[in-house]
Amino acid sequence: MSAPGPLVLLVEDEPQMRRFLRAALAARGFRLLEAETAAAGEVAASSHNPDLVLLDLGLPDRDGIALAKSLRAFSQVPILVLSARGREADKVEALDAGADDYLTKPFGVPELLARMRVALRHAARTVGEPMGLIELGALRIDFERREVTRDGREVRLTPIEWKLLALLARNAGKVVTHRQILREVWGPAPGHQTHTVRVHMAALRRKLEADPARPRLIVTEPTVGYRLRDE
Repeated sequence: MSAPGPLVLLVEDEPQMRRFLRAALAARGFRLLEAETAAAGEVAASSHNPDLVLLDLGLPDRDGIALAKSLRAFSQVPILVLSARGREADKVEALDAGADDYLTKPFGVPELLARMRVALRHAARTVGEPMGLIELGALRIDFERREVTRDGREVRLTPIEWKLLALLARNAGKVVTHRQILREVWGPAPGHQTHTVRVHMAALRRKLEADPARPRLIVTEPTVGYRLRDE
């Protein structure tokens, strides 16, 4: 007998969207819990311990961003936001609130499934593997030795570049916002702006990318942040 599929909590108040996702996910072996309100979603998350949460932002009783913050208070379950809100400010706010990724409606099933696989892989790595060594394609990051190799060749990084890469690697596949990068790499002190991040990220790409002008490893999420591709 095959193992049961991942348990997905869908927090969505639109019946048509729930029917669409119910059919798409069931056909691919996922188990599904459904909640129509933020309150019901929070109860389901705390009582059923889902493997992944699909979260709409426009809920009838409370904004989905508030729910994401509440979930983060007691759980590290991956949260994938599904929302008709396409503004960059909404995406940044959701990601800063604790969401792992953001998909704007309407979307296709293949893209949704790809984002879900990345979120589940990241969660499994976070829970099940120590952060001693990460390998992403030709990139190898040894956290214990603070060594980075690309295609078997050592890459020498500055302290800031190492912090940037380590942050992205620990969140491989996830969007890391400019605000998160500034806080984690430079701390709460004022004076650093997104331009600072761009300058150091460009230097890091020159060392890691085969073609820094067309990055395939560290990709930009326009006006939001960066993502280290997890393939």
